[in-house]
Amino acid sequence: MNKNLATFTNGLIKENPLLILNIGLCSSLAVTTSVFNGLGMGMGMMFVLVMSELIISIFRKFIPDAIRLPIFIIIIAAFTTIIQLLLEAFIPELSKSLGVFLPLIVVNCIIMGRVEAFASKNAPATSVLDALGMGLGYTWVLVAISVIREFLGSGAFFGIKILPEEYTIQFFSRAPGGFIVFGLLIAVTAAIKRRKMIKEALAKKAAAEGGAK
Repeated sequence: MNKNLATFTNGLIKENPLLILNIGLCSSLAVTTSVFNGLGMGMGMMFVLVMSELIISIFRKFIPDAIRLPIFIIIIAAFTTIIQLLLEAFIPELSKSLGVFLPLIVVNCIIMGRVEAFASKNAPATSVLDALGMGLGYTWVLVAISVIREFLGSGAFFGIKILPEEYTIQFFSRAPGGFIVFGLLIAVTAAIKRRKMIKEALAKKAAAEGGAK
């Protein structure tokens, strides 16, 4: 696989920050009661991640190693403030719904982990691909959880009522419901990954036996 394509697709499944690495979980469980919130949080997170990785990668050779973490936090905080002000100005309903979890993007493990492990060591173009992959990986999982929770918990999709109130399971609108949905997604991902590994192992064994003959 092309190196750039591998960098981009890495965060979608193979090293998905939520399903595989299990980082940045607080916001993912708190804001996924509706698709609107999940998508908004994902887009905001991706903006901060892409811009932070880009800037840090551009100036990586000029950032003293001794103060790199404070500088990383300042850069991340600057872009978090930008997205927070933009949402407050243009989509105040989303800003209000996300609440404290929007400014807490500053300390999200996903962003700090990627700028430290990747952007500080790679070229700008490669870092942007990594950020886009990780951001999209984070976003699609948020949206998937949100779709399930909103539909089961309130019988709606993007705020549009689909099921009558008596057919909803309000448990899924609460925190324990979020944990269960997230756990099921992790279990499905692990099962798919295990099945793929078994198939690859069997294929290698068959190839080795064929070569021996």
